Amino acid sequence: MSSKIKDESVDFLFQAILALKDMDECYRFFEDLCTVPEIKAMSQRLVVAHMLSEKKVYSDIVSKTGASTATISRVNRSLHYGCDGYEMVFSRMDASKDKNQ
Repeated sequence: MSSKIKDESVDFLFQAILALKDMDECYRFFEDLCTVPEIKAMSQRLVVAHMLSEKKVYSDIVSKTGASTATISRVNRSLHYGCDGYEMVFSRMDASKDKNQ
């Protein structure tokens, strides 16, 4: 667990996110919570992380996402030296996708 972000207000945020039940609720909550650019930036980083985890090259990632090479590098550092959050989520998403096929 990252001590850099752990506090009562972040716990409250994460409890709120965990209370969401479906995609529609996520859209409603995040549109109230964040600005459109904040949501777009987070979703872009997630797509970049997914592409990097699939061994895509920077030029393909830039073309598909419009992310800067600086953003791609930061996400790449998180993939290699972070808390394994991306890996955890991607494996669960893959398992869920396989289950639904």
